[in-house]
Amino acid sequence: MGATPGDALRFETRAIHAGQEPEAEYGAVNVPIYQTSTYAQPRVGEPKKYDYARGGNPTREALQTVLASLEGGRYGLCFGSGMAAETTLLLCLAPGDHVVLGDDVYGGTYRLLSKVIGPWGIDFDIVDMNDPVAFRGVVRPETAMVWVETPTNPFLKVIDISLAAEIAAEAGARMVVDNTFATPYLQRPLELGADIVVHSVTKYIGGHSDLVGGAIATNDDDLADRLRFLQNAVGAVPGPMDCYLALRGVKTLALRMEAHCRGAAEVAEFLVGHPRVLRVHYPGLADDPGHEIAARQMAAFGGMVSFELGSEEEARAIAERTRLFFLAESLGGVESLIEVPGPMTHASVAGSPLEVPPSLVRISVGIEHPDDLIADLDQALA
Repeated sequence: MGATPGDALRFETRAIHAGQEPEAEYGAVNVPIYQTSTYAQPRVGEPKKYDYARGGNPTREALQTVLASLEGGRYGLCFGSGMAAETTLLLCLAPGDHVVLGDDVYGGTYRLLSKVIGPWGIDFDIVDMNDPVAFRGVVRPETAMVWVETPTNPFLKVIDISLAAEIAAEAGARMVVDNTFATPYLQRPLELGADIVVHSVTKYIGGHSDLVGGAIATNDDDLADRLRFLQNAVGAVPGPMDCYLALRGVKTLALRMEAHCRGAAEVAEFLVGHPRVLRVHYPGLADDPGHEIAARQMAAFGGMVSFELGSEEEARAIAERTRLFFLAESLGGVESLIEVPGPMTHASVAGSPLEVPPSLVRISVGIEHPDDLIADLDQALA
């Protein structure tokens, strides 16, 4: 569904109003949950707008509209999970196509390409996208897609989206940006030259750890048509309740991201000064390798922080000793989470070029008071 008029409005206003007019019959200010699998049709083969809920649902359409608007895209499509969104997008490729993948991405993305899509005849190369010479060196005539994640998961590397878009365009390839960590509040890749944006709606967009979803935004007419066909044909769509919860989350995205960023900055500074912490990965630090690019293409530096300890044993012990940081996978909720990526979210990249050191800890800084979070980490590190 395309973005609605009113895109000149500010982000916070569009988050509440785009695609979310009061319900026509009763005036409900929240988009109703259209909990139906099918729709009555006035005549055979001539539905009013919807015929079957896999193909369309008004609650889903509202979410697609607002997400497209927030990303600065004409089209938005929602899916049952972030991986469902990625899978549907990769189904736009054909055997013989080639994908360029960054050297630090979510483990599930690597697993999807290496174990599921790859065997169907899609080849891919992994490269440091911060090295333009190496980046250009892996591009081939068959390169159809360049897959960028920034900030990356779990090392929070920052990729220059404009430069990556330039390299992709030189190859005639479409460029995808996984914008999950930054959200459209902090970063809008379509405005920087990307062709496609993907999200795990499960994370910051939903924001309350109570739904699973995915999304794609684009301005490409032909791609949008193909994705709409695949969305229905493959059927990996979200249910109306999850769409309703995501719409509720979107309304406070701006406020929550301000709090996440504020807390993460204070937590990162605390960790930098702690004697047991060997290295902190956070683009908001002035000496972080990605700081300059992040300051240029992001409105703030996000709510994720990773740090390295002396051993796997230390990492596991500290992750199990926190009280406010829940030991759990996922991220982007109002509550703070802590995990050890090696054996948890990134177990699927063990033994690959993307393998994560077992001494790395990743935290998702929630919206609790930063002083309380710092005190919790302090006692865990004692």
